[in-house]
Amino acid sequence: MFSEQIYQATVWVLPVLFAITLHEAAHGYVAWKLGDDTAYKRGRVSFNPLRHIDPIGTVLVPVLLIGLGAPFVFGWAKPVPVNFYRLRKPRRDMVLVAAAGPMTNVLLAFLSAWLLRWVDYMPDVVAPWAFETLERSLWLNVLLALFNMLPVPPLDGGRVAVGLLPNSLALPLASMQRYGLFIIIGAFLLPPIIGSQFGLDLDVFTRLLIEPTGWISQQIGHVMGVA
Repeated sequence: MFSEQIYQATVWVLPVLFAITLHEAAHGYVAWKLGDDTAYKRGRVSFNPLRHIDPIGTVLVPVLLIGLGAPFVFGWAKPVPVNFYRLRKPRRDMVLVAAAGPMTNVLLAFLSAWLLRWVDYMPDVVAPWAFETLERSLWLNVLLALFNMLPVPPLDGGRVAVGLLPNSLALPLASMQRYGLFIIIGAFLLPPIIGSQFGLDLDVFTRLLIEPTGWISQQIGHVMGVA
């Protein structure tokens, strides 16, 4: 049992580390190129994952999920500081900065799928481990891209929506930022609890994120030539 947990930790650690830290690095890099050097001055415009590790979100939470035998592992990195008012065109550039994180996850998903093509050429001793690691990397990066693009602040999708919508809609949406995470958690946790009282399956999380993640991961695999 313990050895299985160790193995699961090894096949999750690289996907989690790179998916969530490079996501944050991309925000800082794009902000820097668009005029805001806040993240750059703090050493956060770096693709070195160690600069973005959050002790709780990058280490403790994934370790606990692995130890509890969770079906998948999730986490977060230290948010990259961005001063949107220092961007050259704040409203437009906010959209680009916000979208940079999920787009990085999409690119990592395609890279993972492409690398899966070469697993058969690896030595037998490492091929199964490499296959599981890359498979999890593909799946996790798609999940993070979808989750972060939900149009609710403070998620990236919320910031993209605020930047694209007219003021009459953008301002009320932006005002939700301090409550956004509570709304998301409630939307995912409460419906299944309520549904169970009436014999209904109201698992919003699975239908909105898990099932689409699986389908999109398969399509990316097909596009990249993975059987």
